Amino acid sequence: MKNLKEKVVWITGASSGIGEALAYALARKGAKLVLSARNKEKLELVRTNCLQHTDTCLVFPVDLSNVQQTEEAADAVLSQVGRVDLLINNAGRSQRSLAKETPLKIDRDIMELNFFSVVALTKKVLPHMLKNQSGHLVVISSISGKFGFPWRTAYAASKHAIQGYFESLRAELSQDNIQVTIVSPGRIKTNISKNALTQNGQAYNKMDDGQANGMLPEDCAAQIVKAIQKNKKDVLVGKKELLMVYIRRFVPALYHKIVTRIKN
Repeated sequence: MKNLKEKVVWITGASSGIGEALAYALARKGAKLVLSARNKEKLELVRTNCLQHTDTCLVFPVDLSNVQQTEEAADAVLSQVGRVDLLINNAGRSQRSLAKETPLKIDRDIMELNFFSVVALTKKVLPHMLKNQSGHLVVISSISGKFGFPWRTAYAASKHAIQGYFESLRAELSQDNIQVTIVSPGRIKTNISKNALTQNGQAYNKMDDGQANGMLPEDCAAQIVKAIQKNKKDVLVGKKELLMVYIRRFVPALYHKIVTRIKN
């Protein structure tokens, strides 16, 4: 099992939810952390908690929806830290709006953050991993990357894109000693539904019932860390909602019947 002690781990979306839980879990493993998100104050609070378990935790605030900022942040991190052993692309935003009511700008905004920023950051870090012939890329996708879901057209599209990109990248890196892990969480008890974009570009500001009753972020993080240590290629994390992945794969007619009944 991979030892994460002293490994340099960069986590995006680290100010809350799964990213924050991952920061704490990896700090307890003795990893040297780099944390990014938009909210500097929240990142500093996470940093303070992490420093109870690790001697290195750096904060690099960045708006990952801005590709130029993302690339500049990567340059700054690599200049200051020197290397990234494990990159966890976790930042992202969900959606709660019908396609027929959603302007194209909202679709583009979701794709920019959930897909293009991830690709941009990966492309900046990857050459250093290739030079060292060592590294691990982790991307937090979603079970919405495994099947379509109403009210989440752009979100599901972004996660399908993530799945395709990183599965392809994994094949390309098979001879370079660089691992790629795709994590597909189901319902995790975070503010993802509250922060989801609506058709007017505002936050949804409601907690979905599924989210409220979902897996705790710290339990999700524990499963992700274990998957990283075992170099797993693809991992599903969640509760009974994960059954939809298998229903879609093996009983598509039933999936189509269920999915049309989902209201939000």
